[in-house]
Amino acid sequence: MSSAVLGVDVGGTTTAAGVVTPEGEVLVDACLPTHRGGPGTAGRTIGELIEDILRRAAAEKLNVKGIGVGVPGIVDPVSGRIGEEAHHVPDLRNQPLASRLAERFGLPAFVDNDVNALALAESMFGLGRGVRSLVVLAPGTGFGAGIILNGQLVRGAQGFGGEFGHAPVSFEGRPCWCGSRGCLAAYASGRGIAEAARARVAADPGAALRRLAGGDLANISAPLVFQAAAGGDPVAGTVIDEACRALGAMIGTIVNGLNPELVVITGGVAASYAPLEKQVLDAAAQHAYSRALHQTRIAIEPSDKRLTLRGAAALVLYEMGRRRL
Repeated sequence: MSSAVLGVDVGGTTTAAGVVTPEGEVLVDACLPTHRGGPGTAGRTIGELIEDILRRAAAEKLNVKGIGVGVPGIVDPVSGRIGEEAHHVPDLRNQPLASRLAERFGLPAFVDNDVNALALAESMFGLGRGVRSLVVLAPGTGFGAGIILNGQLVRGAQGFGGEFGHAPVSFEGRPCWCGSRGCLAAYASGRGIAEAARARVAADPGAALRRLAGGDLANISAPLVFQAAAGGDPVAGTVIDEACRALGAMIGTIVNGLNPELVVITGGVAASYAPLEKQVLDAAAQHAYSRALHQTRIAIEPSDKRLTLRGAAALVLYEMGRRRL
């Protein structure tokens, strides 16, 4: 019977689960709407997915050794309790999810921030193999990040380590949904880009971006803003220029502050940044020590659910190895 681990990636819209080998191969996977039973049902969905995957794993004669769950929020590194900052799955706030899953399924269970898990996946299975220090930046709906230094995941004392999405890039900048102002997320995430573009065209009925959205501001999304900017729309171009400058400034801060070997930009908005890589790196060069930046590999890697599943699985392998389970 082959050994494997079970990974669960919880998103605000979709939750995916799968069995992953120690080499990072996804063997069995499935996904469901996170709140398919209505508001407050994310925990039920996670349990149903795990039950289904364990059943299918047993049929394939796969011996599942543990469960890992990546969630979009802060997780206390000692208790495993999900914090108040789980904005996309608020029904999981303050939940001791790891202990509940361990008790229910009789397996070691670990829960962490989804981008922390993604950083572990890059380290074990991805671009970071053989690298001791790396940072993952994940612009999606929000803006997550994960840090590995000298082979160790950096969580901080209460799990806030690596929250670069809510570090300031402009002291008097845009309000952020975290309650602060000028955060990287407010400029460079999907939500931040869309909200900035809507605000700029709200008073301009003739704006090209507004026409592209069919006249409905609610239809202005980050991909549409990138598309309009590439087509020469000046309003969209300004928003995307600010996003690239903000992302570059944060890369400069990371290079100077942590000096990692590798920075990976992934997540739902990464594909849109890929054609603008030079613009982002030029912005980074305005803030980073030139020799440090030159010796840091910067890679843009569009994400998918299988990659995030590997993250949750990597969390299990990391924790079981660290705790010698």
